Amino acid sequence: MEYVIRGQRVDEWREVKELRLAGLLDEAAPIAFLETYENALARPDAFWQERAERAAAGVEVKGFVAEDGDGRWVGSVTVLVEVPGGAVEFASQAKVPQGHLVGVYIRPEARGAGLGEKLFAAAMEWAFALEEPRLERVRLYVHERNGRAETLYRRCGFVRTGHTLPADVGGLEVEMAVERP
Repeated sequence: MEYVIRGQRVDEWREVKELRLAGLLDEAAPIAFLETYENALARPDAFWQERAERAAAGVEVKGFVAEDGDGRWVGSVTVLVEVPGGAVEFASQAKVPQGHLVGVYIRPEARGAGLGEKLFAAAMEWAFALEEPRLERVRLYVHERNGRAETLYRRCGFVRTGHTLPADVGGLEVEMAVERP
């Protein structure tokens, strides 16, 4: 199967919502995402519209999707731009300008075909192409019990940094990062 990897568009809030809800039903969702299906389902359309608008703008956030041959979204990843002194979406304050990958999800039927690597390549290419701010690294967090996700992240060049945070669901969130090439 051939997939198209591209940036999200402003008008695709329904797709953003549908894929997020699908991800929140995944068996790994409790350790992979910071929200529940019920909370996401209760959000008004305006929330999803704003989320899509921000991810499409590509200023502080940039969303990437994978489409199958029928145009169905089968995967996504979002890059948050973090700068020292800036807003903290999750974890700790940035010490250097960096990207932070979140919302990683690939539908089960699309897993194992290299799609994760392609999504990450697009996200990291965008992150490291930014001129202002010039990002020094891209990081993410993975729950210590999410071995499937960590395997993907290692294939994409991420390594554990040694920084961890307590996870709301027990255990630890482990920071992994890739330095600017």
